[in-house]
Amino acid sequence: MSRRILHADLDQFLAAAELLRHPELAGRPLVVGGEPEQLDDPEARTVVATASYEARAHGVRSGMPMRLARRRLAGADAVFLPSDKAYYEQVSDEVMRLLRDLGEPVEVIGWDEAFVGTDGEPWALARRIRETVASTGLSCAVEIGDNTLRAKTATGYAKPGGIHELTAANWFATLGSDPPEALPGIGRATARALAELGITTVTALAEARPGDVAARLGPNRGPYYVSLGRGMGRTELDTGPWVPRSRSRETTFPADLTERSALHAELHTLAHRVAADVVAEDRDCVRVGIRVRTRHFRTTTRSRALDPPGRDAGAIAAVAAALLDELDPDRPVRLLGVRAELGPPPPAGAAARAGSTPA
Repeated sequence: MSRRILHADLDQFLAAAELLRHPELAGRPLVVGGEPEQLDDPEARTVVATASYEARAHGVRSGMPMRLARRRLAGADAVFLPSDKAYYEQVSDEVMRLLRDLGEPVEVIGWDEAFVGTDGEPWALARRIRETVASTGLSCAVEIGDNTLRAKTATGYAKPGGIHELTAANWFATLGSDPPEALPGIGRATARALAELGITTVTALAEARPGDVAARLGPNRGPYYVSLGRGMGRTELDTGPWVPRSRSRETTFPADLTERSALHAELHTLAHRVAADVVAEDRDCVRVGIRVRTRHFRTTTRSRALDPPGRDAGAIAAVAAALLDELDPDRPVRLLGVRAELGPPPPAGAAARAGSTPA
C-alpha cells in the first residue's frame, strides 16, 4: 500500500462544540457568531460563523449577515449564540491530542481540521479516526487521498460524517468536468479570470500550459493553479505544533462608510491592532493584506509583501493604506479588514527578537 494522507474534518465544529455544553439544544437550529454584547441586538451587523445542519436546512450559511439568518429562521425555534474562541480552542486541542495518540503523523491545520499520514490500511485508520472523534461527542468526515490536496478536495464527498477516497486513479473521473471553483484555493474571481482563457473545467485547467495561465494570473499563481487542476500536493506532513499562519482584524461598521478619510482612519486602527498581535506572536509579518466588503456584499482582497519583513505598526499600516488606495472602492464600505501573514516562529530556545512595539 502506497502512502496515504487522510483529512479529518470535524462536522459543524462550532455548533457541535456548543452542543457539548448545551445538549438541551440538540435538534434545534443553532447559529454561532458575533460578540456577546451583539447577541440581543437585531440591528448588529454581524455574520454567521457556523450554522448547524438544522439551520442550514433553512438556507442559513457561514458568512451570511446575522439579520438575514434571523429572518430565515423566524418561527423555527432557533438559538443564536456568540462565538467563544477560547472554548473552541480547548475543545479542538483535546481532539488533536487524541488524533496524535493514534500513533500516526498528524499535521493540524486549524481548529477543526488535521491531516493524518499512514503507510498502512487507510480505510481502517479512517474508521479509527471517526471512532476517536466520536468519543468526544463530536463527529467528523474523513477524506483519503494520495496527497494533501486530493485529501482535502474529497471533503465535499465525505461530509457529513462519511469517508471518501480521491486519488490519481479517480481524480479526473470525479472532478474533471467540474468548474475550477471545485478546487480548494480557487474562488469566483479566479474562476472568472480562468474562464476568460477558456478554462471552465478542472480537466481544462490541468491541460493548460502554465505559461499561458501565468500571463493572465501572474508568474507564481498561474503555474500554481495549473498544479491544482492536476491534483498535485504534498505527501509529507509538518508534525510540529500548530501555529497560526496569519493574524487578522476586521470590523463591520454600524453604518456604511463613504469618506476616504474615515476608511483610512479605521484601516490605521486595524493595522495597529494586527501589529500588536504580530508582536505577541514573536514573529515577523511577511505580507500585508486587506479585505473590503461593500454595501452589496462584494468582497475584494489585496495583499503585498512587507519588505523587509518586520513588526512595525507604521510599516504594516502604510502597506495597508497603499492597498486601499489601489483598490479605490467606489461603493459604500460595510466591512474592512487587515491581515498579516506571518513568518516562521523563532527556533526553540532562541532569545526573543527585539521588535518595534506598535504605537
